[in-house]
Amino acid sequence: MAIIQTTTINLDINGDDALAHLARPDDDRPHPGLVLIQEVWGIEPHIRDLAQRLAAEGFVVLVPDFFHGKIATEFEDARKIAMGLFGNMTRALHECQGALDYLKSLSYVEPKKLGVMGFCMGGNITYQVASLSADVGAAVPWYGGRYDPTPTDVSRIQAPVLAIYGGRDQGIPLEQVHKIEAMFQAAGKDATFLVYPDAGHAFLNPTHGGGSYHEASAQDAWAKAIAFLKQHLT
Repeated sequence: MAIIQTTTINLDINGDDALAHLARPDDDRPHPGLVLIQEVWGIEPHIRDLAQRLAAEGFVVLVPDFFHGKIATEFEDARKIAMGLFGNMTRALHECQGALDYLKSLSYVEPKKLGVMGFCMGGNITYQVASLSADVGAAVPWYGGRYDPTPTDVSRIQAPVLAIYGGRDQGIPLEQVHKIEAMFQAAGKDATFLVYPDAGHAFLNPTHGGGSYHEASAQDAWAKAIAFLKQHLT
């Protein structure tokens, strides 16, 4: 079993504290870097577990804490915190770029093209970061809520994209997924859209998925996400 080293770092964005959770293989070899973006709950145990799993697969993983230490346990609390974040998306995107910059600065992160992967709210941010940052070499948005791009937004994405959705997601209609997919196809982007027909929203999260955790879909999607990241970052 791989030995994983974890620590908390301060990204110090424009003089403001911006903490992030770092997980990486405990060795001296270079590894590809990945920014992992939280769901609406904050840096809860599920997200830390995913960071550990990614590090065990050979990635240096940085998880920026957009909620600055807050962790929600009830959906209404999570919704209120998340709405505050969406009201200040500029700061979140700055923190994402700060996380990318930090990973690039590490001597043991190679190559310098980095991955971005996020869930729900974080899936939306994953799309946006991929459209804004030239540092992104692969993007994996999972059930990215409230993402309604313009053709210009899509045109700016240069990295390969693997977008993952649940066919029973009550918050993201399949019509919206197909609309986004068609926009990527029309723009000639390297993008694959996976829809798991038996899965709902947050189907990867066994603790805060609202009862929609779907093991078979989660296992298949996770394996495909890992293979995609390794293909484009190693």
